[in-house]
Amino acid sequence: MNMKIGALIATLIFTTASLLMGQGTELPVADGAAAGTIEKGKGMIIGRVVDQDTDTPLDFATISVLTRKDSSVVTGGISEVDGKFAVEVAYGEYLVKVEFISYNATFIDNVVLAPGKKLADLGTIALSVSAQVLQEIEVVAEKSEMTFDLDKRVFNVGKDLANKGGSAEEILDNIPSVTVDVDGNVSLRGSENVRILVDGKPSGLIGVGDTDGLKSLPAGMIDRVEVVTNASARYEASGTSGIINIVLKKDRQKGINGSLDVNAGFPKRYGAAVNLNARRDKVNWFLNYGLRNRTGPGSGYTNQEFYSETIEFPYTEQLRTSERGGVSNSFRGGFDLFLSDRDILTAAALYRIGDDYSDALTTFRDFDRNRVLREISERVQDETEEEIDAEYELNYERKFDREGQKFTAQFQYQNSEETESSDYLQTSFDAEYIPLDSDILTQKSINVESNGTYLLQADYVQPLNNDQKIELGTRNSIRRIGNDYLVEELNNGIWERLDNLSNNFNYEENIYAVYAIYANKVDKWSYQIGVRGEHSEVLTELLETQEVNDRSYTNLFPSGHLNYEINKGNALQLSYSRRISRPRFWYLNPFFTFSNNRNIWGGNPNLDPEFTDSYEMGYLRYWDKATLGSSLYYRHTTGVIERIARIEEDGITRTQPENLSTQNSYGLEFTGSIDFTKWWRLDGSLNIFSQKTQGQIDDIILEAEAFSFQNRLSSRIKFWKDAEFQTRLWYRAPENRTQGRRKSMYSLDLGFSKDLLKKKATITISVQDLLNTRKYRNETFGNGFYSDSEFQRRAGQTTVSFNYRINQKKQRERGERGEGGDGGDFNGEF
Repeated sequence: MNMKIGALIATLIFTTASLLMGQGTELPVADGAAAGTIEKGKGMIIGRVVDQDTDTPLDFATISVLTRKDSSVVTGGISEVDGKFAVEVAYGEYLVKVEFISYNATFIDNVVLAPGKKLADLGTIALSVSAQVLQEIEVVAEKSEMTFDLDKRVFNVGKDLANKGGSAEEILDNIPSVTVDVDGNVSLRGSENVRILVDGKPSGLIGVGDTDGLKSLPAGMIDRVEVVTNASARYEASGTSGIINIVLKKDRQKGINGSLDVNAGFPKRYGAAVNLNARRDKVNWFLNYGLRNRTGPGSGYTNQEFYSETIEFPYTEQLRTSERGGVSNSFRGGFDLFLSDRDILTAAALYRIGDDYSDALTTFRDFDRNRVLREISERVQDETEEEIDAEYELNYERKFDREGQKFTAQFQYQNSEETESSDYLQTSFDAEYIPLDSDILTQKSINVESNGTYLLQADYVQPLNNDQKIELGTRNSIRRIGNDYLVEELNNGIWERLDNLSNNFNYEENIYAVYAIYANKVDKWSYQIGVRGEHSEVLTELLETQEVNDRSYTNLFPSGHLNYEINKGNALQLSYSRRISRPRFWYLNPFFTFSNNRNIWGGNPNLDPEFTDSYEMGYLRYWDKATLGSSLYYRHTTGVIERIARIEEDGITRTQPENLSTQNSYGLEFTGSIDFTKWWRLDGSLNIFSQKTQGQIDDIILEAEAFSFQNRLSSRIKFWKDAEFQTRLWYRAPENRTQGRRKSMYSLDLGFSKDLLKKKATITISVQDLLNTRKYRNETFGNGFYSDSEFQRRAGQTTVSFNYRINQKKQRERGERGEGGDGGDFNGEF
């Protein structure tokens, strides 16, 4: 499993597409030549649609062919980027209706097709602007920043001004009930056990064993984010708190269209994103490119107290300044081949290369038992990270004559390689900052990681009647990860290996799954029941110590959803699902970090998976100008995984994940929006939850009862001409943990946008964390120690972004997604 295999697959995909484009059937065009490709017994209606005032071609105008007898619709089509259209229809006499959003419709009567007249050329059709319709579109077609159904919530990235010029990580941190901590771990409703997907599938864009790749994925490549908190059996069972699906931009509209985004900010941030789509008849090409060049300064401190008599310095202060950044390039391209009206073949390839760095200075100040400063040490880290990710996928979709009947199949291959090289220099001083006679401690580490994953999936939907259907599917994945970690120390001019910190770690994971779902609707009631079976084979191996942990387990994951539509715009849902959270790769790998030699973080190869039973009751209410969604939820989890810190005799803190006993979580969540006026919109969310965790490790009892909440409030005001101003306030209350307490945090974001160039472009100025208060503060205490810490992962950011739309109208971005709205979203398709 190496890059050569992926390159060969990509070459075959695109070569096949080129042949199909070059040797397929002749493509009809909107001129006289089209008549040569018309089916027997049919003719062709052609023409060109333009703006009456400017003579500008109108792409995507709707062409409807109606019978002259009763004006019923026979067939139709849309105009292309040059305004031309060609509609094939059987011989007869017709009435043609031409319409376009915000324009007055035009009717053309007495259009005749016959054996002697196979082509009806309507010439140039000029449409006039309707001021009344345009005004209605500005209000009605406005797409909310947040929309939701009973089973998922959808967050439209483009509507949040704070996301402009940002990354996927920052987008998730702006979504209600989702948080990203100081280490980049993503939580949903207070739990880190959330499954993150891209276009409905696992992706190397996120990261291999963690979510570190989120910071390299530009916001300009992302269309929307979908959050599913209680998934059905259709979805893979991973993620006890839910699923987050990042949907990348892609379109299937005819012609050439797309967008260009560029941004610059302070602290140093430059980026660009290009999204292009080109469709002509049976082939739709799509291309995405993203560039990010960033610098993220950070700072923090940790104050520790040790109660053991054997520790020389029982009081320690650690001050840390850091800077992380680098350059990443992401490429994604592919095509949709419309084999017929019912068959679509999609091929895509993704390639990302990252060149990052992480520099840090940690100052240790050691005090004796009388709190007198005795010694100072400075540890300098210079780290470089080189990463290459590649993905190749092939998807097939077949729709049948019966509405709703569909078969889909997917194959995906991922490959990634990453190398992290770090140099460390540590110098010791006395209390007066005079260097001590001891030698400078010189160390280095190198971490080489490779990942290969195969995914094969098939799904089938069979309607039984208008209200009943069954779904069947299978999903099989094979994953291999290798991690070679070496730490060395310079002694007397010779590099010596530190055996207690070095090893070669292998991880193998095979998961085989099948599922079945039955759904029915009776009057206002609808229900869905399903079960998913998964067989897991997981092996971890420390090659040098020959420690092998080979596990396999088979589990059933039932689910059920019951909906009741009280009336239009007023619905209630009850749901249940059982889910699993397998330990992440980094949670299993014992060796992978040495940046702070007094606080060492490692994994635990003996971890077991977590299992959760999730219950939820949701209520959804729509008014003319407001929407309210509420959920009451309960989760019971066994085998809870938490990071536990221990103090060794020399004062070194070692932290690793452990399986505790149980956790019970209760919560009440509100999400809503209201349009007070045509120019003022308010969006908000509130998640109130309580957690009780119980467990024991050796002779240590670990318990915590937490009551906390998180809320966001966003205000968007329209003023001036085509201008918007956004304010968002975010607050997270304190929360108790099994080994301490997480303190509160809040931030304020601002954004301003203005449309330019006849609404073809938009400029945005955004300020994230205006008050510079987004700092992670924690208290940790355990057997023989106490610590208080604060860390700011990145300082406040100011960004200027420019977006230019190519053959796209902004109203279309805001309206409901049409044919191009699949993009790998859930909608029962994965």
